[in-house]
Amino acid sequence: MADFGEIVRIYFLLKIESMKNMVKVLEYWRLGVHGRFYLNTNTPTQQYVLFLLFICLFSACKAPETEASFPIAQIKTPKGEMLLWLYDETPIHKASFLKMARGGYWDTLSFNRVIEDFVIQGGCPDTPEGFADSPYLLEPEFRDSLKHVYGALGAGRDGNAEKLSAGCQFYIVDREEGIPRLDGDYTIFGQIIKGMEVLEAIATSPTDSLDQPLDEVGLEVNILMLTEAEIRKHGYQGKL
Repeated sequence: MADFGEIVRIYFLLKIESMKNMVKVLEYWRLGVHGRFYLNTNTPTQQYVLFLLFICLFSACKAPETEASFPIAQIKTPKGEMLLWLYDETPIHKASFLKMARGGYWDTLSFNRVIEDFVIQGGCPDTPEGFADSPYLLEPEFRDSLKHVYGALGAGRDGNAEKLSAGCQFYIVDREEGIPRLDGDYTIFGQIIKGMEVLEAIATSPTDSLDQPLDEVGLEVNILMLTEAEIRKHGYQGKL
C-alpha cells in the first residue's frame, strides 16, 4: 500500500499544475506505479493524504487572478484618436466625465472653440446658451499637483463666482509651456497619454472669427478599460 512519502514523491515527480495531473496522481495511487498499490482510506494516514490531495485539487482548479484595469477616456475625431488618463484626485469631475461619456452625451457635439497655442474646447458651445444646456454644474476641485500643463484635460465654465464647472464641456491645453495663469481658476482632471499629434492637428485647424473650425471636428467619446501595462506602453508614468 502506498504511504505518505510515496504520494509526495509522485506529486513532485509529476509537478502538479492542473486537474489533469492531479487525476494522474489519484490514478497512480489507486493502481500503483507498478500495479501493486490500491486505494484504501481505512487508515488515518491514507485519509490524511487523500484530504491533502483534494486540497491541492481545488487549489489547481482555482480561477486565475485577473489583472487590474483602469478607465481611460478615448476621444475619436476626424483628425485621429486621443487617449486620456482621468485623475483620482478629482473624483467629482472623473465620475461626471465617465457618466457623460458612457451615456454618449458628446457624440453629437464637436470641438467648437479652437485656439492654437491655447486650448481646444469641446462639448456644449462656449456661450451663455451653451452653458445653459449643461445638465449640471460641478464643484471645483483645484489641486496644487494638477496644473495646466501641455495636454492637460480641464473642465470649462462660464464666469460664475463659485467657479463651478459645466458638466457638458471640457478643453485640452495646447501650449508646450502650459498656461499657469489658469491654475486655481479651472479644474484640471486628466492628461493625454496618447495622441499629442492629434491635439496639434485640431489646434492648427483653420477657424472663423469665433474660433470655430471651418470644417467641423466631431467627437466620439468612449471609455476603455486598459491594464497598467497597456497604459505604460503609451508613456504615462504617473500614479495609477
